[in-house]
Amino acid sequence: MANPSSTIESAWPPTSISHDTPHSHFFVWREFLWGAIAGAFGEGMMHPVDTIKTRIQSQAILSGSQNQKSVLQMIRIVWAADGLRGFYRGVTPGVTGSLATGATYFGIIESTKKWIEETHPSLGGHWAHFIAGSVGDTLGSFVYVPCEVMKQRMQVQGTKTSWTSVLMKNNACTKSGAQMYGYYTGMFQAGSAIWKEQGLRGLYAGYWSTLARDVPFAGLMVTFYEALKDVTDYGRQKWLPDSNVDINSSVEGLLLGGLAGGFSAYLTTPLDVIKTRLQVQGSTSRYNGWSDAIRRIWKVEGPKGFFRGSVPRVLWYFPASALTFMAVELLRDHFNGKSENDYVQEVASLTMDEKNSSFQKVA
Repeated sequence: MANPSSTIESAWPPTSISHDTPHSHFFVWREFLWGAIAGAFGEGMMHPVDTIKTRIQSQAILSGSQNQKSVLQMIRIVWAADGLRGFYRGVTPGVTGSLATGATYFGIIESTKKWIEETHPSLGGHWAHFIAGSVGDTLGSFVYVPCEVMKQRMQVQGTKTSWTSVLMKNNACTKSGAQMYGYYTGMFQAGSAIWKEQGLRGLYAGYWSTLARDVPFAGLMVTFYEALKDVTDYGRQKWLPDSNVDINSSVEGLLLGGLAGGFSAYLTTPLDVIKTRLQVQGSTSRYNGWSDAIRRIWKVEGPKGFFRGSVPRVLWYFPASALTFMAVELLRDHFNGKSENDYVQEVASLTMDEKNSSFQKVA
């Protein structure tokens, strides 16, 4: 993702930072901070929509492929059973995971993109954006995936009363007849319970399916974002060549980030369906891995099954991505721009002092 004030003067890995810019490493760490804040902000604002998406995609786990509910029907069900609290179940692990993902995504992306363009010119342009976005998201997955598992199971459960009712009514169980996992009262209790029941494998359930979804999603989102910025700049130069109109970078981030997130979310919905079901099923073992999930979903539900929850997924990612990109651009403009300008002035001042010193020596 491009920095509107200036490109970060560093390369990946950090050990290759140029000595000509001693404060550049500080700007890189700021990218991590701004990305973390923006990611958590977007997740917190849009968590209720994500809850509806998760519940729609998980219906096949809890009640089979029958009686699939629409978005509006699911909203009414959650509200009737749990009220407003039901929409915010799992928000703590959700925000925690988004902190890690946002930090690595935006913190790594600029330095990785610059390093790719400098060391592998043939991969420049949109390929560099795609690879950089994928690398940034992959690094965040080590924290994000366990948080995602806890978040989605808590979202599906709702309150303890409604979860008990679902287990009894729909007979959600394993193939051997054993009951699904118990009720999670909070993030730490959920993590402890999953670790006790399934170990590390439980916390990282659906890890590879998560990467299979997030790597192309992250790459596509930053590629779309950069492409939309290029189209916007081209249109401005072609249709308004003499105009002094300057679009605020945060506004541009809001609009283009939303479009980029929405496009990417829809295209990767089938991967999200597979990931969600593998993570929600717990020890029920309805699907024996990624390939089995694809085969069974296609056999039982057809192509439509792979796009369960596509509407709330797009409705979630459009504003969430818009808010995230806007927040990052705003933070960059307000903090990075000011500090970098101060640094430029400092360098200019030092240069003038050196010139004056040289003149005095000559004299």
